[in-house]
This record gives sequence, structure tokens and C-alpha cells, in this order.
Amino acid sequence: MKRIKKYLANFGLNEAVFYTVLGRLLQGVGGLLIVLMVSQFLSKQEQGYYYTFSSILAIQIFFELGLSGIIVQFAAHEMAHIKIDYDAASFLGNEKNLSRLSSLLKFTLKWFSYMSLILIIILIIAGFIFFGYFGEKSSGINWKSPWVIVSVSTSFSLIVNAILSFLEGIGKIKDVAKLRLFQIVTQLIVLALCFVLGMKLFAFPIANLLALLVSFLCIIFSAKLQLLKKLWEIPTIYKVNYKKEIFPLQWKISLSWISGYFIYQIFNPLIFIFEGSVAAGRMGMTLAVINGILLVSLSWINTRIPVFSNLIAKNEYSQLDKLFNRTVLQSTIISILGICIFIIGFFYLQYFNIEYYRRFLPLPLIIILSLGYVINQVISSLAIYLRSHKKEPLLVYSVVSAILICSSTFFMGKYFGIDGIVDGFTIIIAIICLPWSLHIFFNKKKEWHSK
Repeated sequence: MKRIKKYLANFGLNEAVFYTVLGRLLQGVGGLLIVLMVSQFLSKQEQGYYYTFSSILAIQIFFELGLSGIIVQFAAHEMAHIKIDYDAASFLGNEKNLSRLSSLLKFTLKWFSYMSLILIIILIIAGFIFFGYFGEKSSGINWKSPWVIVSVSTSFSLIVNAILSFLEGIGKIKDVAKLRLFQIVTQLIVLALCFVLGMKLFAFPIANLLALLVSFLCIIFSAKLQLLKKLWEIPTIYKVNYKKEIFPLQWKISLSWISGYFIYQIFNPLIFIFEGSVAAGRMGMTLAVINGILLVSLSWINTRIPVFSNLIAKNEYSQLDKLFNRTVLQSTIISILGICIFIIGFFYLQYFNIEYYRRFLPLPLIIILSLGYVINQVISSLAIYLRSHKKEPLLVYSVVSAILICSSTFFMGKYFGIDGIVDGFTIIIAIICLPWSLHIFFNKKKEWHSK
């Protein structure tokens, strides 16, 4: 057992990564089961609504505004000078760092509480306008009630995810990974049960809402709540100044995140408009598998964010680069292996003429789209490294990339359909985005670490 643990540790698989990866694997395997259930229990039109739901729900990015990642980084920087006394369920450190950490917690909960209330109103209105105007009115699909429920759960998720991000920032990475794992299992079980019971488009909204409630209750009835209470009670003599510290970073990251929406979430809504719900469903199902694979591989990077931030706070750049380079290599290998398995599995379905393959994009498009997403994973890893410095040097890059890809998706989709959308996306990612992001990465790293 010790040898196994040592071998896994050499590949970057510590406990936090293990639970995160296990959760992503369950999410990936569960995602494949969901793909099968969607094919089995939903019509092709309903499949289009199902996956377009997710793309429109992603407008929560406009309300989250990159703050969850900033919370992790800021909390981790303060925790570099703070220790947790688990016996007394309290924090030990100098007054300034403790006070700033307490102020960050209070700001986090207030911000996301307000944003969740605004989000639920915007989502409901946006969904009714979009599906009411572009949806097939003769299809008889009941989408209104499911949309309301999923809007509520998405808004509630802002608060839950904010708490989890803060806990990650103070070093509770393993505990958060376990909780997210439990949330994923709950969601998959409830989703499968809802599908079997014939709840159609209600399945995802109900499963998502119940999984979030379970996660929230797990936080409430755990020792983590006592830690947060202790931290809340610390007087905030020294505060994290939102205008001077968070906002200068947040507005840049938020523009990058919003740009990300127009890069990766605009596919399904535009396909829904140009080619209808069936075509949107094929793109949605293909992306569901690809994103599931990348969720697993990115776990290696995402679980290292607090560690990166700690090393940066201590100016230990040599150790930082060594850890980052190894982690990126591991993450990329996992993503490539996962994509290869997906392609082989699709080829098997197509070769034996198993009907499920018709719910996906054609094989050539799957290969091209997968290439673009794997390249983008590398770019995302570079962005995580740079943003761990509490800086955002990718603002112009993100905005320009979003404009290029969004324009390409619109015009190529309008005149060449899904083939044009996929080709345009991958060409821009490979020829423009990758070289540009690498240039920024190496220049900024040299600039920041030479001071």
C-alpha cells in the first residue's frame, strides 16, 4: 500500500488530487451514463433543449465575475502566515493576516448572496425570451417549469461554490474535494432516478438542486462551519480592500471569464438558432464527453492553485516552476489518453452501427474539436499559473480571442453549419491563441520573477 501511495504521489496524485480526480472520474463515467440515458429517455429535440440549458446557464459567469478563483488565491496568500488549531477550532497567526482573512470571508458571503438574487431573476427572464422565440413551438416540449427550477438551483450554487472556494483557499482542499465528490454522486443518482421515472427535462434541474442542498447541509453540520464562525468573529481591523486589491484584478479576470463564455458556451445557442434543437443536441452531447474528460485532467492543475499561491507568497519560484511543469505534463497526458479512449469508443459504435453514435457529431469533427479543446487546456493551465500571482496579464488576449471565435462561430455557423464552427474554432485556438498565450506566459514569468 505504501509503494502504491508513493507511486501515485510521484505522479502528482496526493489525497486532494485523488478525491478530486475520483470525483471527476465519477462525473466522467456518470456523464457517459447520462449520455446513454439522454439518448434513451429524451427525444432528439429534448436533447437539444437539455444541452442548450447548460450553455445559457453559463451566463452565471457574468455574475460570478471570476471572484471564486480570486477568493482561493487571496485566502491562500493570507494563510501562508496563518495556522489552524484544529483542537480549538481556531486560527493562529498575527492580527493583520487574521483580520484580513476574516474580512475576506464576510465580503465573499455578502457579494455572492446579492449576486444570487439578481441572477435568478435574469436567468428566468433570459430563458423565457430565448426558448420562447427560437424554440420549436409545435414540438410540445415542456421546458418552462424545468427552466425555472434550474435557474433557482444555478443561483443557489453561487453561494455554495463561494463557500467551497474559501475553504479551498484556507487549505481545506481535501475536505472540499470529498464534499464535491459526494455532491457529484448525489447528483448522478438522483438524475438517473429522475430519468427512469420519466421526468424528462425535469431530471437535471431536480438533481442539481438536491445535490446542492446536500452539499450545503454537509457544510452546516460539520466542523468546517465552526471554523468559519470563529473566523467571522475576528474583528476586521485590517481589511482586504475591494476597490484597491480585488477590483483591479477582478475586472480583468471577469472580462477574461466573460470572454470564455463567448468562446466555449456560444456554440449550442447559435446552433439551436441556425440548425434547430437536434443539431444543438449533437454538439452538446459531444462537448459533454470532451468536457468530462478535461474536467478529470484539469484536476491536477486546479487542486494545485492554493499551493502555487503559497509558493508565490514565499517567493519560492524555483519550486513553483518545477511543480507547475510536472503538473502540466501529467494533466496533458491524462487528457490525451481520455480523448483517445473517446474516439476509439465512438469508432466502435459507428463500426457496429449502434444507434447511439448518431447522437454525436461525425468522427472527423470529434477529432478536430477534441484537438482544439486539448490545446485550450494547456492555455488554461498557463492562465492559472499567471493568475496565481494575483495578476491578470491575459485581458487583451482573452477579449480578442473571444471576438475572433465568437465572430467565427456566428459567420461560419450561418454559412457552413457545424463543420464551419468546429473548423473555425480549432484553427483560431491552434494558430492564434496558443502562440500568443505562450508568449505572454514566458515574458511575464521572466518579468515577475526577476524582481
